[in-house]
Amino acid sequence: MKQYFRSGPAARFFFLVVSLNIWLGIWLTGFGVAHWWFYVPGSFLLFAALTGFCPGMAISRMLFRES
Repeated sequence: MKQYFRSGPAARFFFLVVSLNIWLGIWLTGFGVAHWWFYVPGSFLLFAALTGFCPGMAISRMLFRES
């Protein structure tokens, strides 16, 4: 069951790259101009990259029975 809650190094790197692209877009747009909703995926993906736990990935793995 623990394997559902841990992401490998490749997935964590992917989360980091996507998160940094979102934060770069927010920064280029302007932190005061960008809508608050853009902060949600950027923060969740950064959390997943740092901890290795991604709730969306865990739910997907349980639904599709991937080990």
